[in-house]
Amino acid sequence: MQTKNNSLKLILGGVLISAALTAVIGFTAASLTRFEIIGHTVPFAYPWRLVERSDMARITAWLGYILHNLIVWGLIWYAKREKPKYTNNLQWFNWALIGVNILFALLHVAQTQLWYDGLAQDVPEVTALGSVAVMLMIIIILETPRRGLIFGKKFKFHTAFIEIVKKYHGYLFAWAIIYDYWYHPTANTFGHLMGFYYNFLIIAQSALIFNRTHLNKYWTFFLEAFVLIHGVAVAIFQGQAFWQMFAFGFGAMIILTQMYGLGLSTWTKRGLAIGFIVITVGTYAFMGRLGDLNEVIRIPVIDYLFIFVLYGLFLLINWIVNLFKRKPQSITSEAA
Repeated sequence: MQTKNNSLKLILGGVLISAALTAVIGFTAASLTRFEIIGHTVPFAYPWRLVERSDMARITAWLGYILHNLIVWGLIWYAKREKPKYTNNLQWFNWALIGVNILFALLHVAQTQLWYDGLAQDVPEVTALGSVAVMLMIIIILETPRRGLIFGKKFKFHTAFIEIVKKYHGYLFAWAIIYDYWYHPTANTFGHLMGFYYNFLIIAQSALIFNRTHLNKYWTFFLEAFVLIHGVAVAIFQGQAFWQMFAFGFGAMIILTQMYGLGLSTWTKRGLAIGFIVITVGTYAFMGRLGDLNEVIRIPVIDYLFIFVLYGLFLLINWIVNLFKRKPQSITSEAA
């Protein structure tokens, strides 16, 4: 009972702090209209960049991002070195991560107010989108031993592969979300605010390492599923016609994989799957877009394809490493 109460308090704290930081961005961004930005041109040409590049903007954005990332990585490394047990209470490194992330979140707000540009001036938008996408796909691998890979069915990944993912996922996730945060100026469009709120929620989760809340299945499910809300809301707000791909693509991932970690009954899972199919087909039929129904499988196909390509690369590298390990042994045996 104590674990449950502590988890609820920490989750609520994370949600509220994330909302407060997002509100700070929302209120302060009104003054950013004084900057002249490129605006919408062609797809994947990020609009929120200064027309006239500023050296100070680029220096401060990169410096802020690098310092933020390295300090968080350092704290994760120190925490892991201590090999602490999972507890209900926050430990020194949790408080340090919370403080550092809040500090750098506010520093980026100040940096935007003074010079506007984030990392977007130097790197393409696909890198920011890709960093979060990779994080979400690694989560699927990380959760496979607990909930299965698809329809709750277990997939026997090589033990070393899972161990590598477990050992290093914290560093990868910290990079992904910090990079995405510093990529954008702290503008207050609906899409930016939704994205920043999601950034802060993931950062809150990363700050809870070695706390039992970090493993709370309902909290982690919410964080995975929130990308559906974010993707659909941003697409609709920007007037994009393919919001259905995000809604039903990410929805398909919930039905195929993510809901199997919640301990639902068989009939509940079947009911959700049937309901999803009916709503999906009904929506496309109502919109006269049944011919585009293939959109629904695009996100799941990309996710599973990435996972197996990554696993294939691991197996290849592992085979090469073992091959070189065996050769010296063979040479030694022959010499003897």
